[in-house]
Amino acid sequence: MIKCIHLKALLAFMIFAFGAVAENQWTIFRGPDGKGLDLKSKTPIQWSHSENLAWKIPLPGPGASSPIVWKDRIYLTCHSGFFIPGETVGTQENLRRHLLAIQSNDGSILWKKDLVAKLPEQDKIRDHGFAASTPAADNDAVYTFLGKSGVYAFDHSGREIWHADVGSITHGWGSAASPILYKDLLIINASVESDSLIALDRKTGKQMWAVKGIKESWNTPIILKTSAGRNELVLAIQGKILAFDPDTGKELWSCRTDITWYMVPSMVHEDGIVYCLGGRSGVAGLAVKTGGSGDVTATHRLWTSNKGSNVSSPVVFKGYLFWVHEQQGIAYCAKADTGKIVYEERLPRAGQFYSSALLANGNIYYLSRDGKTFVLPAQLKFETPKVNDLSDRSIFNGSPVPMENKLLIRSDKFLYCIK
Repeated sequence: MIKCIHLKALLAFMIFAFGAVAENQWTIFRGPDGKGLDLKSKTPIQWSHSENLAWKIPLPGPGASSPIVWKDRIYLTCHSGFFIPGETVGTQENLRRHLLAIQSNDGSILWKKDLVAKLPEQDKIRDHGFAASTPAADNDAVYTFLGKSGVYAFDHSGREIWHADVGSITHGWGSAASPILYKDLLIINASVESDSLIALDRKTGKQMWAVKGIKESWNTPIILKTSAGRNELVLAIQGKILAFDPDTGKELWSCRTDITWYMVPSMVHEDGIVYCLGGRSGVAGLAVKTGGSGDVTATHRLWTSNKGSNVSSPVVFKGYLFWVHEQQGIAYCAKADTGKIVYEERLPRAGQFYSSALLANGNIYYLSRDGKTFVLPAQLKFETPKVNDLSDRSIFNGSPVPMENKLLIRSDKFLYCIK
């Protein structure tokens, strides 16, 4: 029998085990290690348009990307000029991507780069538009991936350092995977643009290695260290999870997923196990032990499940997985070692969920596309969540981001800072 242990009591241990998040550092999609975990910040649990807003700024256009935080600033991407939800279609010639540098304490715009698109672009992007990839930043630069328009690096004053081409193919779902940082490399899942996984030199943009055969993959790769000390770069393609040496691009292992759909949710890992969600029917989740060689399906695949999500990414915390189904609005908790469902509960008046889960301040945050954030205690017994509504007649596709003791939420129209 599963005891309803409240996981808040384990936060102190987990801060030690994972390492506390550095102050004002959430520099890639889903933060340190791509896990969606912040075990330090005291993020707020209650807000509205009239309560607990530190600031709110209008954006120059929509975007499905999430903010990142580097020191005292926020970086965010948007697009304008073409295929704006609720507006006339516009023309491809008017399409611009925008990279914003924002002062974190008051929301003031420090600089904005307006980037001309490489044409022709896709005539129509379903659901999430032309600014879906979250930027990445280090002490030298901020990096942004813009599909067939390539990858840009800017220094923190807004000066362009380099621009790299990673392919020119387009897709009706657009481009969505976000860049990640590893040593001196910037790693790009260019599945849409060139069926490739590509590593670029962070200082020059020069291609250092590339792997072909990356099919039907919209998830952002993760990098982990095995119990034996080996670094592994892991991502999901249609039908498989693949692991590579991030220094060279050499394939280390593969595992069959039995998921027949394209792969969107980013994976998470804990204690040498990778957890993967995806698909709309049949197998929709699995767990795989890392550290293998070759095809590890028979030896390292621990379990599969028909419960999952086709868009939103999960969190894993002290042996339990938490996620929300992107269409049904059902919140799940499952045992990480077996996949057994602990709870399966529909959230009240929930719509669609494209953003990824965040675990912070002992709570799990699920942001719906209509602007409602459901805040649930990170525990093994479901409790009716607090519901915080920021509906602004637009779409919320980006994931919530902690910033010290605040929370950043972006819609197609605004960036909100909640105190």
